[in-house]
Amino acid sequence: MDYQKIFEELSRNRQVFNELLHGVSKEQFHWKSQPGKWCLLEIVCHLYDEEREDFRARLKHVLESPGAQLPSIDPVGWVTERKYLQQDYEDRLKKFLEERTQSVAWLQSLSNPPWYNAYRHPKFGAMTGKMFLTNWLAHDYLHIRQITRSKFEYLQQVSAETLSYAGKW
Repeated sequence: MDYQKIFEELSRNRQVFNELLHGVSKEQFHWKSQPGKWCLLEIVCHLYDEEREDFRARLKHVLESPGAQLPSIDPVGWVTERKYLQQDYEDRLKKFLEERTQSVAWLQSLSNPPWYNAYRHPKFGAMTGKMFLTNWLAHDYLHIRQITRSKFEYLQQVSAETLSYAGKW
């Protein structure tokens, strides 16, 4: 596996997120397609927290001390606990992008890391450094899709036009 390619893709995705999320109106970043779905503000807050407290922190933990308990996270609970809907959208986006820059710099600084170090999770089994790294990139892809879908559905609502000519979603 070419780990450098994953680092590069995480770096490129920083720009993808910036382009998809920068300059969005307040109406749009608060808009939800339906109750229970996340708006763009909640997604940005989630990305910020996951960058710092899940993927970078947990990967570092597994590389350095795989036998110790993983730092706990609660991504679903954070939405209300951390009052995502009351956060400043532009500030959170800026902070997420800064964290991604720090993450990529940290990844690039690693010298022959033990990718196969594993934390033994009682439910998920062996969780290796490689698993955390590849899931970090997969997490990006999932949220890029989620953001794109939200923007598509928002366009559909505000335009009151059928978007079938554009192609099938």
